[in-house]
Amino acid sequence: MFMRAPTLDLGLLRTLVAVADTGSVTAAARRLSYTQSTVSMQLQRLESALDVTLHEREGRRLRFTAEGERLLGHARKLLLLNDEALADMRMRRVTGELNLGIPEDYASLLTSVFSWFHQLYPEVRLQVTCGTSAHLMEQVRADELDLALVTRQRRSPGGEFIRREPLAWAVGLQYQPSLTDPLPLGLYSQGADLFREVAEQSLAAAGRDWRVAYTSQSMVGLGPVVQAGLAIVVVTRSMLTPQLRALDESSGLPALPAVELALHRAARRPTEPARRLAELIREELSLGEG
Repeated sequence: MFMRAPTLDLGLLRTLVAVADTGSVTAAARRLSYTQSTVSMQLQRLESALDVTLHEREGRRLRFTAEGERLLGHARKLLLLNDEALADMRMRRVTGELNLGIPEDYASLLTSVFSWFHQLYPEVRLQVTCGTSAHLMEQVRADELDLALVTRQRRSPGGEFIRREPLAWAVGLQYQPSLTDPLPLGLYSQGADLFREVAEQSLAAAGRDWRVAYTSQSMVGLGPVVQAGLAIVVVTRSMLTPQLRALDESSGLPALPAVELALHRAARRPTEPARRLAELIREELSLGEG
């Protein structure tokens, strides 16, 4: 009887390498745009598949066992070969211009996508426009953008579903405001994104009172106020930075739903660069669905 040979999961190996390179599950989760629980689960799956202990905890950091160090060396070689093979098979001459829209707060999700796209298609002139989700969708409809990765809006769902992003209440790492009513909120400007609507509806349903302490169209503007302990903000898990801390259920704040990321395309026939970039976005972000 034919027995199928076991195969190592390259996705799990990539997580292992990320943990080794960054020194912690938290930092690896940020690099991969995963949740911390996803990274921990993937390490456990790898250990179960190989029936070995690959790491041990030392405080907040991880220390690799001898078996973990051995596997790490193999993992780096396998991932390098995988990346070389993928680049070689995809390396077809693709040229032209490509206009992508993305909210500023999501741009970090595409760091590896941008890097890969440039390596694979160096002759494509990529232009990235940051703006609010609602405005970017209008630009796609007007054929001003080829693609836009945005928060799926309740009033205009559309687009290709890419992944869900859990929402969380967050405060500064060192300072936070009082969590008594009225809650001081740092909110996106009216119409900037779905986050404001979700925050206000969740608090209203829980019977909580709040006041608007600060508004901005992105976390670039809200971040300093939140870090200073003057406001509470709603973020996706992937938007958490080392300067922010997510509040858990013990905070007394209502649970928040997840939002969906969607990829919108211009109505015209997609160009080859647009098709290739959409493929990379789909592959990269679907792996880290929270």
